[in-house]
Amino acid sequence: LLKKAYELSVLCDAEVALIVFSNRGRLYEYANNSVKSTIDRYKKTCADPSSTICASEANTQFYQQEATKLRQQIGILQNSNRHLMGEALSSMSVKELKQLEGRLEKGISRIRSKKNELLFAEIEYMQKRELDLQNDNMYLRAKIADNERAGQQMNLMPGNEYDVMTSSAYDSRNFLQVNNLLESANHHYSRQEQTALQLGAKIEDIKPLEYSSYGFGGEEAYGS
Repeated sequence: LLKKAYELSVLCDAEVALIVFSNRGRLYEYANNSVKSTIDRYKKTCADPSSTICASEANTQFYQQEATKLRQQIGILQNSNRHLMGEALSSMSVKELKQLEGRLEKGISRIRSKKNELLFAEIEYMQKRELDLQNDNMYLRAKIADNERAGQQMNLMPGNEYDVMTSSAYDSRNFLQVNNLLESANHHYSRQEQTALQLGAKIEDIKPLEYSSYGFGGEEAYGS
């Protein structure tokens, strides 16, 4: 703060006095002439009404000038923006048009370079992402192949059928299916036994007839 006060007094050639109290009550002051004389001058100026009026008028003129400058700058910026948009070109000379063309070409080249930079960065990211996905795909395929080989080896090991039957025996539906299969097998075997008994009975009925016919035929052959 003291440095800024010194720079202000030098650059503006003004009489500056600065008084600062810290939070601990320590005093810091700066003045290019004298703090007391500057304070006395300030008191005299505030006590004189004519000087106060002159100061207010000077401040008003200063702010009016600043406002005029700002309006001019705003108008220049608006015209420049219209020129960049390709508007209000009738009032421009050939030299001004060439300058405007050069500015536009420089701006377009910067825009294109930035666009290409972003596109290249996006392409690199997508390529890296593609490699990561390919590696993940290969890993998953290898994992699936290992699981399939492990399943085939487990199926080839002895005792798996018994384990499967014992593990599935706890299911009521499997238990009913096994009972149904056993009942159908017993029924099938009983039908086969009945058929065999019937066939045996028929054969026993046929055998005496064959023997009698054979004997009768033999006698006839022997008599003849």
